[in-house]
Amino acid sequence: MRVVVLTLLVAAPATADELRDWARAKVRAQREGLEARTAEAPAEPDEGGAPTAWRERTIIPFWKERLPGGPSLVPSFTPPASLAPLVRAVRAGVVNLSTKNEGPSKSLGSGFLITADGLVVTNHHVIERAQSIVCRLADGRAFGASVVGRDAETDLALLRLDGAADLPTVTLGDSDQLEVGDWVVAIGNPFGLDTSVTHGLVSARERIIGVGPFDDFLQIDALINPGNSGGPIFDLRGYVIGVTSAVMSQGQGVGFAVPINLVKDLLPNLRDQGTPVRGWLGVTIAELRDGAPSDAVVAEVYPGSPAARGGIRVGDRLVSVNGRPVDRYQQLLRRIAVQGPGVMVRLGVLRDGKALTVQALLSARPAAGPAPRLEGRVDGLGLVLAELEPGPGMRVEAVDPGGVAEAAGLAVGDVVVEVNRTPCRSLGQMQALVAGAPAGEAVLLKVTRKDASRYVALKRRG
Repeated sequence: MRVVVLTLLVAAPATADELRDWARAKVRAQREGLEARTAEAPAEPDEGGAPTAWRERTIIPFWKERLPGGPSLVPSFTPPASLAPLVRAVRAGVVNLSTKNEGPSKSLGSGFLITADGLVVTNHHVIERAQSIVCRLADGRAFGASVVGRDAETDLALLRLDGAADLPTVTLGDSDQLEVGDWVVAIGNPFGLDTSVTHGLVSARERIIGVGPFDDFLQIDALINPGNSGGPIFDLRGYVIGVTSAVMSQGQGVGFAVPINLVKDLLPNLRDQGTPVRGWLGVTIAELRDGAPSDAVVAEVYPGSPAARGGIRVGDRLVSVNGRPVDRYQQLLRRIAVQGPGVMVRLGVLRDGKALTVQALLSARPAAGPAPRLEGRVDGLGLVLAELEPGPGMRVEAVDPGGVAEAAGLAVGDVVVEVNRTPCRSLGQMQALVAGAPAGEAVLLKVTRKDASRYVALKRRG
């Protein structure tokens, strides 16, 4: 307990001057004492409140962190400051297309010039119903155009401008050299807005979206809109590496382009044949998945076919066409079919562990006789399948977006082993079982995924 003793001192009365001096001395002493205590006290927190004492903690990072002045993690990468120089260099070869169709309807699209005398590449769906076509260049000149060749399965078309000469052209690149993450630029005619430019990245390669046997799309996230169809996709060196073809209707930033290497394979066929005749090798392909990557394996060679004359044997693994690698039957189909009859192709073959190169002179598919089972689409179910060797069973190679198979949960890699309780050993057998099912009734598939099996009922769509 603190005891406070108050002592009352009685003194003589002070004068006014003495009281004033005494008060000033007290104020000065209080000020000096306050300043001394403030200098010794710790700093106040930013938020105010009572003074707080602390000791700063030294943190040793346990993660990788950029050091001041440290080197770039990607020394060969220099981000562009602007895409304007690229756009100025290539946009003259990009054209805008407008078509007059049957009745009052019209269509808009894009394309690009590949020859100075007016050959233009675009999409088949841009011109498929056209009664007349007008092509407008970036400099404002306009030309009528006629169709030289078209191919619905690859969604490509070749046009010729009327009376054209000395026109600016683009340069075609090599889509096989693209990598996921590469920058790309799209130029086209969205909603009739001439030569609009968007940019983005390659999101994926060899994307299968279920539109047919020639599925082999580049997926890009550059903004694509109606009217961009048929326009070029450029890499940052100014080369065309794809043709804009489709967008995913459920969301933005998911577009698809036909790789330019497929276009280059098809262009001579379009120019010379108009409606291209598919090259035919004369083999049945299975896929062995005993390693990575898988291989396109010859399961059957048709007598008298280009494959037979070239010396291809059952059991050969076809690993390349004209020096370009293949590891799936769909890749082989595309490499062969886009070539015209009469074209000599070089095939890389693995036979008994040895690498060989054989040549085959492609022909047109014969009008009669057995046809090769290179295409594995099953009508009405939204599936693309490939036979397994040894069977039974067929591996799901593609699932149509929005189709009945996707709705039932089927995915690439699943294996279909039965149709309506019947084991399936070939695509032909499965297609026959599906086609022979009673109208309006579901088709029952037995599907295996890894080590699990289940039954799935799919109702066919017309």
